[in-house]
Amino acid sequence: MGIEVIFLILAVLVVAFGIGVVVFNRRNAARSAAPTAPPSRPAAPPPNLDDDGAPGATLVEERPEELVEPEPVRPASLRDRLSKARLAFTGAFAGVLGRSAITEESFEDLEEALLRADVGVGVTTELLDGLRAKVDAKEITEPQALLDELEAEMVSRLEGSDRSLAFEPGDPGSPNVWMFVGVNGVGKTTTIGKLSNQQIRDGRTVLMAAGDTFRAAAAEQLTTWAERSGAEIVRGAEGSDPSAVVFDGVERAASRGIELVMADTAGRLHTKSNLMEELKKVRRVAEKGAGRVTETLLVIDATTGQNGLTQAREFGEATNVTGVVLTKLDGSAKGGIVFAIETELGIPVKLVGIGETIEDLIPFDPAEFVSALVEP
Repeated sequence: MGIEVIFLILAVLVVAFGIGVVVFNRRNAARSAAPTAPPSRPAAPPPNLDDDGAPGATLVEERPEELVEPEPVRPASLRDRLSKARLAFTGAFAGVLGRSAITEESFEDLEEALLRADVGVGVTTELLDGLRAKVDAKEITEPQALLDELEAEMVSRLEGSDRSLAFEPGDPGSPNVWMFVGVNGVGKTTTIGKLSNQQIRDGRTVLMAAGDTFRAAAAEQLTTWAERSGAEIVRGAEGSDPSAVVFDGVERAASRGIELVMADTAGRLHTKSNLMEELKKVRRVAEKGAGRVTETLLVIDATTGQNGLTQAREFGEATNVTGVVLTKLDGSAKGGIVFAIETELGIPVKLVGIGETIEDLIPFDPAEFVSALVEP
């Protein structure tokens, strides 16, 4: 009896389990058959309507870009550009100031500095003799006063010259002519390009005459400068007569009312008499027609030092040089050549080149130059 009851209970449990399995499977099947609702989407924004109520373009609010202005670049000063030339004086001045009194060694230091800067033996001797006299007369008693007096004397020797570029206004059919002369590689063509750009910005009309017909790249280089500045240009065939090119340039300028002709010439050694004679011819021809040669500018590379004095002397005799353009002064330790040119030859330095840009061709200022040269 007990065994029958046990079997009965087991049978009831098996039936109940089977019913539970069937119910569970039916519920899962019902869930699988039910449709799945699509995921909800955000409501679309209402269409943008124009003034007539018609759909228009969607307006997108644009945020203005934040403009960041670059920091202005401070142009290098003349003092910065003459750092190499100033080195000749730095040690000497330190030696003078390092002594409690003015001694013979003080004068030796100054002499060495002046000669290293290529001031020249003659000018150096005159400067130091004047200082010795004032020390002996007790007019100068302190080392600093000695240096101050030297600076003042150097400025004094460069004052009094007319450094303006000669330009004679008048008949528009009679242009001013500025000739540029010098040896090879001193920067004549570049100087013309920079100066013409400056003159045009100042309101003058300019024509370039490519009188360097011997160097193939010279006319191309001058043409590039003319295009950049807005100047006109006259050029001839390679190897043609430079006098004819300059003459044609002057005549074209006269016919078009152009005020200024800048005439390039081929570089030539001052020791070649035949080439110097040719330069004289260029000047004569430039003045044959309507033109007036108001400037003959000798371009000298400052790094050549005392050789520049010889160039100035020879070119001055051949072409009546009216002024000097001293290029590459920023790369030279021999800026003292200015004193030799001006005091021995009486030719004023009118422009100096202290860098590569147009603005780096500047008028020569004696006080600023000497200050940049000697002040620590």
